[in-house]
Amino acid sequence: MRTAGARNRGRIPAKLLAGLLLIMGLALLIGGIRLGLLGGSWYYVLAGIGVGLSGFFLFRLHPAVIIIYAIFLFASTGWSLWEVGLDWWQLVPRLSLWFAIGLLLWLPWLRRPLQPQPVALANGLLGASVVLAGAVAIASQFTGYNGEIKGELSRATTDVKSAAPQMPEGDWQAYGRTSFGDRYSPLGQITPENASQLELAWSYRTGDIPGPNDPQETTAENTPLKVNGMLYVCTPHSQVIALDPDSGKEIWRFDPKLSTQNADSFKGWAHMTCRGVAYHEDKNATQASTAPEKNACPRRLFLPTADTRLMAINADTGKVCSDFGDNGTVDLTANMGSFTPGGYYSTSPPGVSGDLVIIGGHVTDNLSVDEPSGVIRAYDVKDGHLVWNWDSGKPEATAPIAEGETYTRNSPNMWSVMSIDDKLGLLYLPMGNQMPDQWGGNRSEASETYSAGVTALDIKTGKVSWTFQMTHHDLWDMDIGGQPTLVDIKTADGIKPALMASTKQGSIYVLDRATGKPIVPVNETPVPQGAVEGDFTSPTQPMSELNFMPKTLTEKDMWGGTPFDQMLCRIQFKSLRYEGIYTPPSLQGSIVYPGNFGVFDWGGISVDPKRQIAIVNPNYMAFTSQLVPSEAVEGGPARKSETEGVQPNKGAPYGVILQPLLSQLGLPCQSPPWGYIAAVDLTNNQVIWQHKNGTVRDSSPVPLPLPMGVPSLGGTITTEAGVAFLSGTLDQYLRAYDVRNGKQLWEGRLPAGGQTTPMTYTGKDGRQYVLVVAGGHGSLGTKQGDYVMAFALPKK
Repeated sequence: MRTAGARNRGRIPAKLLAGLLLIMGLALLIGGIRLGLLGGSWYYVLAGIGVGLSGFFLFRLHPAVIIIYAIFLFASTGWSLWEVGLDWWQLVPRLSLWFAIGLLLWLPWLRRPLQPQPVALANGLLGASVVLAGAVAIASQFTGYNGEIKGELSRATTDVKSAAPQMPEGDWQAYGRTSFGDRYSPLGQITPENASQLELAWSYRTGDIPGPNDPQETTAENTPLKVNGMLYVCTPHSQVIALDPDSGKEIWRFDPKLSTQNADSFKGWAHMTCRGVAYHEDKNATQASTAPEKNACPRRLFLPTADTRLMAINADTGKVCSDFGDNGTVDLTANMGSFTPGGYYSTSPPGVSGDLVIIGGHVTDNLSVDEPSGVIRAYDVKDGHLVWNWDSGKPEATAPIAEGETYTRNSPNMWSVMSIDDKLGLLYLPMGNQMPDQWGGNRSEASETYSAGVTALDIKTGKVSWTFQMTHHDLWDMDIGGQPTLVDIKTADGIKPALMASTKQGSIYVLDRATGKPIVPVNETPVPQGAVEGDFTSPTQPMSELNFMPKTLTEKDMWGGTPFDQMLCRIQFKSLRYEGIYTPPSLQGSIVYPGNFGVFDWGGISVDPKRQIAIVNPNYMAFTSQLVPSEAVEGGPARKSETEGVQPNKGAPYGVILQPLLSQLGLPCQSPPWGYIAAVDLTNNQVIWQHKNGTVRDSSPVPLPLPMGVPSLGGTITTEAGVAFLSGTLDQYLRAYDVRNGKQLWEGRLPAGGQTTPMTYTGKDGRQYVLVVAGGHGSLGTKQGDYVMAFALPKK
């Protein structure tokens, strides 16, 4: 009686599992046939048959289910090992579900309803298949992840001295600390030995939180300055706040009162961003401060506003400097022609050199072929008059433009942060593209010369000194997002004045910053061909021998949470055009890998000039790019942001749909890791160490802190004590690392996303602080907020 009762009780769960297996088998069979016909793996067809037969025999309560499923699980384990080896995160979507079902079938209570009872050999076979799958999973925990490099920097320092401009050790006076963009601090209070003791010293809230009329990409990408005894923070809506560096208490606040502040027009904007402000101190500041009638602002901040102004603010008081421009303002719309609100303004801080403040501007991507000019303009720091302008459409005409004339429309722009070498008298521009990004059939000769590279200008005149292009005829939005980093490098031929340009495609170009000639070899490499009608592709692309370019994706690199979304990702992969990096955009749809966020973006890199190392945070996320004939643009999905909906490219023969390559569950279709932290030896261009970085705690449906390695948007900083910091990962942490081996020393939880570059400084109390703005990033979907947070060692 008890045996019969147990047998009857087991029938219902067995029938339910059988129904599930039948449904899964059918889905695998249908999807597998489609994948196979596209030239992909036939495994899913066979898996569909195996799972379906298992479901059929289990529904009939026939013991053949045990042998059939055991054979299927053995085969799936063997296929998985053949494809990806002992890679845990690759094995998860292939085996975890099948292992769990095999374990259920192996349990006695689910086998009891089967008639006749399975023979011992069948039970043993199923048990062996389950044990093997489990053993493979356990073994994979002791193997390295793809891309992991374990190593250690052997030397403590070199005889190379920092060539960056000098400033008080405890200050951070420019976006990249200095005009060299090195993001290196000589502070040494926080060390690898005590970094684990870091704690929150103070926190401040700006009150600037994204509103309902703001664009999706409302971002807190600000790196504050510490200079003049204060911290200067810039918020997404162009407010500047001065804080006490020891306590975080507000000293003063400046609100530029954006002209569209109460309007709905923010909704159509691509960005709402302020990466920072720039600082200038008069050489006679001490004297000037006692004679305000001669110089009302001896120390001034330059603020680019979202409504296209460049403003000068008294760094002491937060009042406008009335002697600059028109009562403290230079109108950046002058000579630009028409554009939609938000279609042109500077999201990044200007450069300051001598008596010049120099500024470029962001242009909204892929709206039309008639966008504002990418002109670079230099103004007098005191009265704001235009000293020179460099318009890449007319590169020789640097004298101030005549009243009533217009700069070249749609010329390549510089939206990121420039670097400056005052001793060489050069400034370095990381250049973007002529719009649109994915179609270049009508680009000008000047555009083809200056797009997607670094151009060096004479600071005094704006004349071109040299230019080096890093993507020819760019059809992939491979603009140079990061501020070029200037550092003197020790080579076999002596110490060289270098410029390091980190790029979206993963190459790090190391050039002589005086001449633009490569220090690390750059090779013209053949790339895929075949652009759409009316366009063309460059036969080769310049690739640096120092690079973090990813391996070409294959079908087996497709990923997912289950075998089903992995199969759908494989179908998507085989349905798109992809021949490796620089696969041209197509009507069919092409995979862009590295994608639009790039291996490196505006966060750039940091360098330690004494140790001769660079600390970098490469990312790997594939995107797709599908061209849409202009006549079909209006019928496509509406544009919501630069990566959602059809980008119209008005005036071009094609619009474009850009989006990340994601599974049906919203997970990346490519396997992890997606983000790393790494160190490069600048004396030999070798990667010293590289470790996956970050967890999926704040970006997965279930908030588990799985250490999968996630993308980061924002840059690293490093210190003389040998500690590097990064906050830009998709999870909400500020982390500290030992630069010698990449070991994570500490992590501090943030209340919102930290998609920015942190900074470090010394307070009046003598403590070293590490500061980060935690405000999130609308396009990445990280939690938004308005926090400024400072961490320090405990008070003694």
